[in-house]
Amino acid sequence: MNQIRCCNCVDGMKQLPEDFIDLTVTSPPYDNLRDYKGYEFSHELVLSELYRIMKPGGIVVWVVADATIDGSETGTSFHQALYAMNIGFKLHDTMIYMRNSVTNPSPIRYYSCFQYMFVFSKGKPKTTNLIVDHKNKTAGKKATDKNQRCSDGSWQERSCYKQGKVRPDFSVRWNVWTYDVGSLIMADDREWVAHPAVFPLKLAEDHIKSWSNVGDLVFDPMGGSGQTCIAAKKLGREYMMMDISEEYCQLASKRLEMY
Repeated sequence: MNQIRCCNCVDGMKQLPEDFIDLTVTSPPYDNLRDYKGYEFSHELVLSELYRIMKPGGIVVWVVADATIDGSETGTSFHQALYAMNIGFKLHDTMIYMRNSVTNPSPIRYYSCFQYMFVFSKGKPKTTNLIVDHKNKTAGKKATDKNQRCSDGSWQERSCYKQGKVRPDFSVRWNVWTYDVGSLIMADDREWVAHPAVFPLKLAEDHIKSWSNVGDLVFDPMGGSGQTCIAAKKLGREYMMMDISEEYCQLASKRLEMY
């Protein structure tokens, strides 16, 4: 618990017992979009070991995107999602991480500003703490339409309709999450810039809040700069991280001491 292990994550996970991890939040290498010290990884081996060590009802958040090679997006993200489903994971949700800035704009296609966040579950999720912060445009108004569309296209009265129900100020967040990105706002410290690909600390925090409880074990097999572990520590969860790069393990350890 609360350790960083410098190792090939597949070898490291093989040393863990089955049904051990509550939540995994990780981001594997994206094709050839970044240079990770020359290291390579097999999504088949990583996902297979993750399935073994996740607890029943455990969640894996897999943040991934595709490179464009020879004029075509690779579709690697979809291959990884389909493989996860083939080995037993449920695709609980296909979410979007939306960046409010554009990197590497292309002159021949619309600018890319998002990544996938595949939420895999080992069976039915055992923990669901959905974030309620979506501002309702009709907040304070009374519901008036008591009908709903059926699968055959017809309309019928809603059995759960409550006449005059006032719409709340906020409802459950939608599954497209937008984050500010940039050198000053990805985390409270600036040490993370030593890693070539970092998701926002707030992204990790939001998933940890959503799919785990205080005291649960949060894991990142490709921990990089340590964002997942830092978020887990801040939120009162146990954490575990692996990374094959000694340099990145040292970076993550240094950053964890700051929180």
